[in-house]
Amino acid sequence: MSEDAADAVERSMVRLRRGMSRQRLGKAAVREHHLPVDLQVLHVVDIVDEGPDRPGQEMSVGLVAARLGVDASRGSRIVAEAVKHDYVRRVASQEDGRRIHLELTAAGREAVAATRGTRKDHFAKAMGDWTADERREFARLLTRFVDAYED
Repeated sequence: MSEDAADAVERSMVRLRRGMSRQRLGKAAVREHHLPVDLQVLHVVDIVDEGPDRPGQEMSVGLVAARLGVDASRGSRIVAEAVKHDYVRRVASQEDGRRIHLELTAAGREAVAATRGTRKDHFAKAMGDWTADERREFARLLTRFVDAYED
């Protein structure tokens, strides 16, 4: 990659991270859908919706905490809030009844649909003057970039 391209990507990613850290889209979803929750609860709902990292793995509080980048006790408190608001439920593991895994409730699935809809609407607006080919190419390249970056 040329230095100019790497520099442009780096600067754009910093701007994107800054916007994400302000949680603009999460706040919009809470406002537009009148969700009575802290944004961290919506992050938990998104994470549980994403599912585990590999087949056979179950969604645990530890996995949620790791994805949130918080310690286990903070993760447990945030998950407890999601349970209290009936977005997530704790279920006995099918593998080991002593363990608990997490799954979305009907309200959690509705929150996922609402927040994903808000994000998609905002992204579509940002790409409003792009051609269909440009949107497809951007989606392809962004997915490829994120996959390579995560590896």
